[in-house]
Amino acid sequence: MTNLHAAARRCIDATDPAEKLRLSHAAWSAMQSGELRPDRAAPLPEPIAAPGRPGRPQLVSARQVPQRGLGSAEGRAALVHAVAHIEFNAINLAWDAVYRFRGMPDDYYRDWASCAHDEARHFALLSARLAELGHAYGDFDAHNGLWEMAEKTAHSDTARMALVPRVLEARGLDVTPGMIERLRHAGDERTIAVLEVILREEVAHVAAGTRWYRWCCERDGIDPFEHFFGLLRDYLGVSLRGPFNRPARLEAGFVEAELDRLTALAVAS
Repeated sequence: MTNLHAAARRCIDATDPAEKLRLSHAAWSAMQSGELRPDRAAPLPEPIAAPGRPGRPQLVSARQVPQRGLGSAEGRAALVHAVAHIEFNAINLAWDAVYRFRGMPDDYYRDWASCAHDEARHFALLSARLAELGHAYGDFDAHNGLWEMAEKTAHSDTARMALVPRVLEARGLDVTPGMIERLRHAGDERTIAVLEVILREEVAHVAAGTRWYRWCCERDGIDPFEHFFGLLRDYLGVSLRGPFNRPARLEAGFVEAELDRLTALAVAS
């Protein structure tokens, strides 16, 4: 197989986590070696559908996912599971960015295939930590917010780049330092070590979203600043949660004016 889009679809469709990870790493390696390439003559993508996933975890609304303290091993396992579920979804999201949006520059596909490879590695790290805590992926309920946004933005590469990496995934930059601090109080250095790797590497993923969002805006003659806040309003309403990790978001390509406006909107909501 030389068609990158078909390989991406295979990664998305895989239901077994171990197989999804294997396919993701293999596709990234094949792309690096030149064996996989985007095919401008490939058939158009099929309508977006649910990605491959195991029978568990049970998917519930975000409000139904219980909040647990970190003072117990069970509570820490629930936190690790929640982050693992985000990373599992992020594998599918990165490959869908490769599969769904055609005619983009080669560097676009390289960025998102690289992200998928990273997310697969993150999921493996978290799964190993879950095992150390006596659990496995699927042991706790989870929500489907990330993929629901993928469905809502399937028609627009611009909206996808703005709202998945720059909003939903960027939220991880904001909340992970607080998680690390709470885990430090609980003495859980092993989980901290995993989260520090993820936090460091997720900055580059959000930066890829910034880079390609702005590329899409330039292609279409759109002002990226105002359009971003228009997309926030149209897709997410006025409810925004802060505070924002300003240093990490600046490193990921946000500008001061964006962060000032985000902060003002979060306060107002």
